[in-house]
Amino acid sequence: MSDAKTPVMDLLAAMQSGGVVSRDDAKEAILIQENDLPWVSLPDGSLLQVLHVDLNQNLWIIRNKFKPGFGVETHYHTGPVFAVTTAGEWFYKEYPDKINKAGSYLFEPAHSVHTLSVADDATEDAEVWFAIFGSNVNIDDDGNVTSVLDAKAVMTIYRALCEAEGKTCENMIVLGE
Repeated sequence: MSDAKTPVMDLLAAMQSGGVVSRDDAKEAILIQENDLPWVSLPDGSLLQVLHVDLNQNLWIIRNKFKPGFGVETHYHTGPVFAVTTAGEWFYKEYPDKINKAGSYLFEPAHSVHTLSVADDATEDAEVWFAIFGSNVNIDDDGNVTSVLDAKAVMTIYRALCEAEGKTCENMIVLGE
């Protein structure tokens, strides 16, 4: 029995001779500074910055600067959303008493439905960082689908807006393309 343990122990020792976690194929972290990617204008004057798109997971990580009075279509999320507000305030029309303020964190579970809004009398832009898994399925008042926004669409729109404004978005992290 002790002879049977020796080859196993020798094999384990050999596997761990370089440490438990190998650094041979380690990847370097990717850092994006504030000015490494452009902000582009949306039709209402709000701004968008796309940081990261993973087409394999339908993940899009964006930053927005929403103007006072800003609103989006009511939408349904197919996956979870994580949001951090860094300036200003915003809320969902469905729960106007839950105001996202600078420093707040919001988790939206998959299958949530809401209408993002910034008050008309807001004194500053609402700045929000979002990590969105899945798609935003935009719906009308009767629940009918009017459009779908996913990682690929966001990437395509951002690239087109950058090009239209003469800006480059080559530093955007894109996986799965």
